[in-house]
Amino acid sequence: MLVCSVYNFYPKKIRVSWTRDGQEVTSDVTSTDELADGDWYYQIHSHLEYSPEKISCMVEHASLRETLITDWDPSMPVSERNKIAIGASGLILGLVLSLAGFIYYKRKARGQNSLSRLSVLPAAGPTQLLIL
Repeated sequence: MLVCSVYNFYPKKIRVSWTRDGQEVTSDVTSTDELADGDWYYQIHSHLEYSPEKISCMVEHASLRETLITDWDPSMPVSERNKIAIGASGLILGLVLSLAGFIYYKRKARGQNSLSRLSVLPAAGPTQLLIL
């Protein structure tokens, strides 16, 4: 579903429509009424169930010199791709550090357990320390 939101307009009368390949779409479109923002301005939201074609939101209002048309671009902006790459890198780094910490903890714990297997032989016998 695509959403076309128009904010901060006055007067209240506005027309929001959708076009598909240059032709106005009337099916699968729902819109809210003009909603008051409480500061004398209004907002409206229009929803379109879409199929992947060239889709545009078209806004006509008294304050606009010409119709405002915004094409929907399904590709992800570079800034969003960068955020995902940084997040994924941070996740991988965190996993690697967690694994290294776990391995260090296990090795250190195993080293402490080996001290409990330390045997000291009586003085009458060999004077050698035996570690098992």
